[in-house]
Amino acid sequence: MAETLAQRPTSVLKAVFFGPESTGKTTLAQMLAEHFNTLWVEEYMREYLQEKWNLEQKVCEPKDMLPIACGQMQRENELAEKANRILFCDTDLLELKVYSEAYYNGFCDPQLLKHALNNRYDLYFLMYIDVPWTPDDLRDKPFDRIGMFKRFEEALILTGKPYVVLKGDLEERFQTVVSEINKLLKKRIDVGFSEIDILQIEENGLSSKEVERQLKLFERGNVKVDIQRAATPGNGIFVYSEKEKKDFIALYENKISQLNLLKFIPASGAATRMFKALHNFTDEFDPEQESLRNYLDRKEDPSLQRFFEGIESLPFYDRAFELVREKYSSLDDKSKDEQHLLLVKTMLYEDGLNLSNLPKGLVPFHKYEDRIATAFEEHLYGASKYLSVNGLAKVHFTVAHGDKDKFKNEFETIKERVEKATNTKFEITYSYQDPKTDTIAVDEDNEPFRDEEGHIFFRPGGHGALIENLNNQEAELIFIKNIDNVVVEKRLGDVVEYKKMLGGKLLQLQEQIFTYLNQLDTGNNSETKLDEIARFIEKEFSVEITSSFNKFTGEEKTQYLCRKLDKPLRVCGMVKNEGEPGGGPFLVKDETGEVSLQIIEGAQIDKDSMEQLKILNNSTHFNPVDIVCGIYNRKGEKYDLHQYVDERMSFIAHKTKDGRPLKALERPGLWNGGMAFWNTVFVEVPVSTFNPVKTVADLLKPSHRTE
Repeated sequence: MAETLAQRPTSVLKAVFFGPESTGKTTLAQMLAEHFNTLWVEEYMREYLQEKWNLEQKVCEPKDMLPIACGQMQRENELAEKANRILFCDTDLLELKVYSEAYYNGFCDPQLLKHALNNRYDLYFLMYIDVPWTPDDLRDKPFDRIGMFKRFEEALILTGKPYVVLKGDLEERFQTVVSEINKLLKKRIDVGFSEIDILQIEENGLSSKEVERQLKLFERGNVKVDIQRAATPGNGIFVYSEKEKKDFIALYENKISQLNLLKFIPASGAATRMFKALHNFTDEFDPEQESLRNYLDRKEDPSLQRFFEGIESLPFYDRAFELVREKYSSLDDKSKDEQHLLLVKTMLYEDGLNLSNLPKGLVPFHKYEDRIATAFEEHLYGASKYLSVNGLAKVHFTVAHGDKDKFKNEFETIKERVEKATNTKFEITYSYQDPKTDTIAVDEDNEPFRDEEGHIFFRPGGHGALIENLNNQEAELIFIKNIDNVVVEKRLGDVVEYKKMLGGKLLQLQEQIFTYLNQLDTGNNSETKLDEIARFIEKEFSVEITSSFNKFTGEEKTQYLCRKLDKPLRVCGMVKNEGEPGGGPFLVKDETGEVSLQIIEGAQIDKDSMEQLKILNNSTHFNPVDIVCGIYNRKGEKYDLHQYVDERMSFIAHKTKDGRPLKALERPGLWNGGMAFWNTVFVEVPVSTFNPVKTVADLLKPSHRTE
């Protein structure tokens, strides 16, 4: 179903005639298609409903909206492959959304809603009501034309669609459309790609249309969300007692032997950013011109200060010092400041330990009496404590191209030691971020950023692109954790306990959801039972049931509740924010009026609004540090996770390349926009479970020290 509602990639421009009935959409679509020697998409709804009326003498019902939408998109996708430069559409899914909500008490099928918001068009022509209303078998709102027009315009405004209002007689409207389309075609030529550009785009598995869509996102800027309130303990974040925690742990431990479990670890990041301050140090510091003390005072970087204060405690210090002494026989004759500079260079660069060019997961993190452990190794130790089933633990790493062999070699080196110490065998799999999820970068003027050879520069689309990798996993229960969020073995107790607690919470919720869905399937539920299920949804997911719910028929309530329950499920461990950069949990209202739990980045919040800023300042918790996912439905079928991404939540970040600033497009984040339409539960966990290594100095924190 989802495939038939999505747009296929195409290079043609698309224009939609949009608005109330009897405003001349069909006539104009025909005329413009003829004028531009191209094709137009007829309205499928009219044909579908006329046939229904002829056969059953029935008008449109809520259950008709999805097949109508599928028929409309099938026509559009087929004709887009044959059109000449531009395709004119007599309606789209957004129009169906408006009609559905207008006629059915605000109801719109979630699949229709998702694609109505995600499908893209170059321009909408909104038809004004200054033409006579002409009756026929299917038109029925001659007295509410202004109200319907306002509904249509509001839909365009709320979704940020580009539109032009068409007024006047047919000739005036026709000339306006011709003028606007010519502007679009000229702009297409002006910003068009060369043949070499198109070849490069296609080699990346992308289309020119997709790249143009991405360029429009830069012009749009980051979407400002409408946060209603911060998720806090007791109001969007569950806080469980010690007894409740133990009950969840017991449930998890009793169930895991029957489940296929997996740990999913994004590990494709390089260690470069971890050592950024040290790169600056080696470029800037001259021990003949100033002392290290003066340099540190001048930089005012507490992290860099901690690094030099604790340098001898770093897990790679001894090896770096050995290499420096081997390379510089006169080391003892050099000043302490010169020795520090040589040490740092030896740690970072290729003729030494080459740490900054390693994948972050393979940087030495912890120093034990008998070994040095990487983050990769620590994830295996942790997995053995809560993920092992019959002596086997399954772990999946997403890695960068070129790094897979490095991880495999590391595992072969440590395998015997780790498996013996944990009494666990490990099944380790790897995947790459698909190049077709890369995104174009732009300069400050939103023009494609080009490298020194004039080629378009594409960047990996961020963690959000990993929804593809997650979608390819087969496990029933998946634990997600970042590669750098590990602790030394003696501090694993809290980490393991709370992972099991989150797993138990998910299993409890999943069992109740499946029970309710099976009951709803019978179609014979009392009002009391339907109200019970509605209260469960509100309580567990902090979802506000639509105000129209009490006006629905029993069948409509059943369908509504099924749509709310039948989704992928995630339980997120949330810690109090103690100053770490990043987003946080909020209850957010979308353009349809739905309120749901979301993870929101600071840049997505409108800081010019005093009300929004106040809500932001009242937030107490940080991004999820642990996520447990259930990606199968009650029938044992895997959800297609692509269908639960909010594509509008692409995020623009500021980066540099070759010393030049650029703007990068991050796909909707794996745990924010990438999971926007999941059922979500936030649970407070202690800060002891959150130990990221963002800079090298973080390795000096107690959670990463063995002594």
